[in-house]
Amino acid sequence: MLFSCTKDQHINAQEKLAFEDTGIAELEKPGIDLVKTTNKANEALEFAKSKKLSNEICILIDMSLHSGVKRLIIWDFKNQKIRGTYLVGHGCGINSWSKDESKNNPKFSNEDGSHLSSLGKYKLSGRGYSDWGIHVKYLMHGMEDSNSNALKRFIVFHSWELMSDEEVFPNGSPEGWGCPTVSNNAMKEIDVLLQKQNRPVLMWIYN
Repeated sequence: MLFSCTKDQHINAQEKLAFEDTGIAELEKPGIDLVKTTNKANEALEFAKSKKLSNEICILIDMSLHSGVKRLIIWDFKNQKIRGTYLVGHGCGINSWSKDESKNNPKFSNEDGSHLSSLGKYKLSGRGYSDWGIHVKYLMHGMEDSNSNALKRFIVFHSWELMSDEEVFPNGSPEGWGCPTVSNNAMKEIDVLLQKQNRPVLMWIYN
């Protein structure tokens, strides 16, 4: 009987440890830092005003977050809050195209042929036809030294069939050749917002 009791206690201890490990794993899933996002949004608004960009919304992309969680943020300037969040892919660099090999440690470059995304502020202007996704793209005009070659590199904002609507963590989003990519359904929603703006919209990619 003593052996049986000891065995039961051992099993209970194992179950408790497994439960705690699961809880730790869940806690480790990254998410949007609202304080950081708000600070970025405040800075973005001042920049948008100075460059005569939309004062209604902007797009913030926090590349410090794992690519399997929603890290593209539609920020509502007027109400000072998040209007929507979406998954967004980044460039694969020397890694395999369409895989997620740099899901938690992307690299960045402004060099043509690097197949990497570029950090910095962009003006989204020039809606056109894309061969990808829902066939809609927005030209990304780099406004800083870190992304000045965006147009030369054909870096555009578009959708991609491989992108998911929902978070895929601990897996990552598929990686392309540097364009920020979203799911088809995400682009349908974002495209409506962008078309409603009277001015070009600011997209800020940071980490």
